[in-house]
Amino acid sequence: TARPTQVEMDRVPHRLYGIRHAWEPCSAGQWAELAAAEMRASWQGGRIPILVGGTGLYFRALMEGLAAIPDIDPQVRQAARQHMAQIGPAAFHAALAARDPQTAAGLRPTDPQRLLRAWEVLVQTGRPLAAWQQEPVRAPFAEQEVKFIPIALMPARQDIYRRCDLRFDAMIATGALDEVAALDELARVRGLPDSLPLLRAVGVPHLRAYLRGELDRATAVEKAKTATRRYAKRQMTWIRHQMIAWNIIDAQDSESLYSEIFSIIVNSGLTGQD
Repeated sequence: TARPTQVEMDRVPHRLYGIRHAWEPCSAGQWAELAAAEMRASWQGGRIPILVGGTGLYFRALMEGLAAIPDIDPQVRQAARQHMAQIGPAAFHAALAARDPQTAAGLRPTDPQRLLRAWEVLVQTGRPLAAWQQEPVRAPFAEQEVKFIPIALMPARQDIYRRCDLRFDAMIATGALDEVAALDELARVRGLPDSLPLLRAVGVPHLRAYLRGELDRATAVEKAKTATRRYAKRQMTWIRHQMIAWNIIDAQDSESLYSEIFSIIVNSGLTGQD
């Protein structure tokens, strides 16, 4: 319900949608390698690839590379989440600080995802995350192999929040509940852990709670919308602090938005021969 429609995919070739099962996570590094392969295929076909999305870390992995940290075993990931659920983020932060003070010093107890990542890497590899981050990065492209023209859209915050609400309403109207019900049944049959990325996707936990009778529909939808707006806020924060070299566009209407995007592309000197 959140992916491009069939009409959109028929109009313009899309890649890397629907390529994995629900139980198969895809790390930023894995996605970057897949995206790089599709980009090379586009160039070979005489096309200029356009990457669209909102996850800053994945774009960084593609454009700059990441430290070559080994993949985390699902059992290690599940154990970390269970441990945090049992003792809470504050105590979890203290436990991490006892084993990896350098990494913990740069993390807040209110940032559970980064705490979990640091813990998982430490348990999986026996080395602190900070040590891995000091290693040379593993980049999908060789230097000078590709020229990126990064553009970030930053409309007014209230407009983004309004669009978030409308988008979620549209997802509900086009079958999100049926999709989550099927996902919930798949999780039950295959014994999938709640820590699976897809089961933690924005809105999914709240709709699962409704389907289980733990929340009424209105409350579930409102909680999901709130989670969506909070995620959008985190994206805006990432853009402001991590994408300072990007072309930031704050145009509020489609006509000026398209005009500014094409102006950036033309001024970059990009052509189909690059």
